[in-house]
Amino acid sequence: MKEYSTVAAVDLGSNSFRLQVSRVVEDQLYPLDSLKDTVRLAAGLTADKYLDDDACARALASLKRFGERLRGLPRDAVRAVGTNTFRVARNSAQFLQQAEAALGFPIEIIAGREEARLIYLGVARGLPASSEKRLVVDIGGGSTEFIIGTGLKPQRMESLYMGCVSYSQRFFPDGRISKNALQQAELAARIEVQSIAGEFHSHHWRQALGSSGTAKALADILQMNGYSAEGITPEGLARLRAAMIKAGDCNKLQLAGLRPDRVPVLGGGFAIMAAVFAELGIARMSVADGALREGVLYDLLGRFHHHDMRETTVRQFMRRYHVDPVQAGHVGQLGVDFMRQLAKSMPHGLPLHSPVGRIGQETIALKDSDFQRAEARERSYADRSPLGVEVETGLQHLSWASRLHEIGLSIAHSGFHKHSAYIIEHADMPGFSKKEQAQLSRLVLAQRGSLAKAAQLSPDNEAWAQILALRLAVLFYRSRADFELPEIRLGWNGAGFEIALSKEWLARNPLTETALAAESKEWKSTGLRLKLVSD
Repeated sequence: MKEYSTVAAVDLGSNSFRLQVSRVVEDQLYPLDSLKDTVRLAAGLTADKYLDDDACARALASLKRFGERLRGLPRDAVRAVGTNTFRVARNSAQFLQQAEAALGFPIEIIAGREEARLIYLGVARGLPASSEKRLVVDIGGGSTEFIIGTGLKPQRMESLYMGCVSYSQRFFPDGRISKNALQQAELAARIEVQSIAGEFHSHHWRQALGSSGTAKALADILQMNGYSAEGITPEGLARLRAAMIKAGDCNKLQLAGLRPDRVPVLGGGFAIMAAVFAELGIARMSVADGALREGVLYDLLGRFHHHDMRETTVRQFMRRYHVDPVQAGHVGQLGVDFMRQLAKSMPHGLPLHSPVGRIGQETIALKDSDFQRAEARERSYADRSPLGVEVETGLQHLSWASRLHEIGLSIAHSGFHKHSAYIIEHADMPGFSKKEQAQLSRLVLAQRGSLAKAAQLSPDNEAWAQILALRLAVLFYRSRADFELPEIRLGWNGAGFEIALSKEWLARNPLTETALAAESKEWKSTGLRLKLVSD
């Protein structure tokens, strides 16, 4: 991936939307600009989990402001992530289209554990080096993340569906606070935390850190009112609890350090923090400077420096599911070659709106052990291409799919491609967004059998080229033998795809000829014809 001197992260949280723009100097980031809007997206979730019009309007207005600030930055220099409310809203897909149009950049919806990983990365980057285990707790608007890690490496990660916005709405409507309501809120949160208490209790770490708005707000209030000498403590929380009950309403609280934008969500955030302290045995919590947006930026920087967490995840999945690296390498190499031929067959790249574009001529061996060298070669091709970013993206997706397409064999041989697709879509895959997982899942699912499973794609969708390349690569290496293939020509003839092989080779390999004939017949249903030519 090309390196950029200026990068930006957009954190679309359930309570606040944040933008961070930073300058890149080697492997460090230096802040240039930041914006924050208190959108309270989670407050717009209806009882049946739909975002209401007012919340959508607030969000779009914020995104338009952010988009104006980001105007002119390259697409790959900006990463925007949506968190819990985007995950749970039933109309999230429809709203996402409007949101991306307003921002001017793609938005990734990330899973809870991926959010936790990025939070920990953002926190750890701002801390002194240490070999001690740390607990990081991030109370957001709709979810709370828990991470234990050492140095820059997270070791345990969880995300619970409770946040300062959702709990404030549920237990403290209009800001009213009573002793009973506070008790019920803390009990509800403690029940949630109990499910992870065994793994995250104080026995497993030496230092506790809080990140993001709730932790910072509580620490400020406790310290500025003399409730705590430093950070957050059980004693300080007890004194704040008493003050809140006495006031009876968050809007009537007269506390130093309590900002107006934090008042509506103070009750919910306090209840969750108190529950976390009680269940995990925390004696003191310090406040970290970093959070999700810093983690997003450093993760993006890692991709520039070729330390892509997605690549690490793919290798880990191959080991976990006992993938045959030789077979995966054969399929990946042939698939990439097919994609090159498709691009070369058109005077201006692929006829589809494809992420492939024009690419170099050298064949890449995408075996696991060779991937780093292959990736470096692809970057050189991308730099020479007018569609460089799209080139790399398309080849990355194809290489990941080729190496993961058989992970379902660890479950059952029958319908293994369905098991593979299910694992990819639903597993925690650090580094991947939900959209990326869905795209890979669809590609792997379509590797064999009926193409009806991809019927929702329009005829000009770029995914068809990737599907064709993977299906043909799988077809030719179905025997799993290491043999020399004949010359295979694949291209676009103006009306559809065309594959050409020698007549003699086909005659010697009747099973492959029969399979290609069946494949040609299958493609008629897509509106993109595949013609078999023998010469």
